[in-house]
Amino acid sequence: MEDKIEHPKKHKVHELELEIESLKASIEELKLSNTKLSNDYYKAYADAENMKKRTQQDLETSKKYRIQNFVLEILPVLDNLERSINAAEDKDSPLIKGIIMTHQQLISSLKKEGVEEIDALNKPLDPQLHHSILSDQVEGIEPNIVIEVLQKGYTLKDRLLRAALVKVSE
Repeated sequence: MEDKIEHPKKHKVHELELEIESLKASIEELKLSNTKLSNDYYKAYADAENMKKRTQQDLETSKKYRIQNFVLEILPVLDNLERSINAAEDKDSPLIKGIIMTHQQLISSLKKEGVEEIDALNKPLDPQLHHSILSDQVEGIEPNIVIEVLQKGYTLKDRLLRAALVKVSE
């Protein structure tokens, strides 16, 4: 009779052991799933942070160079004002004085926005800033020195807007 009583207990113990093994397997699956989901979360979080930084950087760059297209449109006007001043025979005429004042105001406004003229004359040729279109042999001057600026070059903050067109020594 004891065997009959123990037998259902053994069966119950065996069922509990099977259930424990099944639960252990489920726990392992859940741990793996949790690890995968955690990794996916951290990857998504890192991607979102990178996107946020990239967007912020793009916004700052956009603000920094917001005036670039406008300046590129204005530079020919500045060139023409300078040509008018240089071509004038009577620099003291009211018209030329007005042109000079307009030129100075335009340069002042551009400087406030970070536009700077490239200083090229008597400097070594820098292919990053100068575009040599003519050369001439000049005694007493080393080769590749800018001897004449044919068209001024400009930078906007740290970005080249227009290279200076120059004549260099041979």
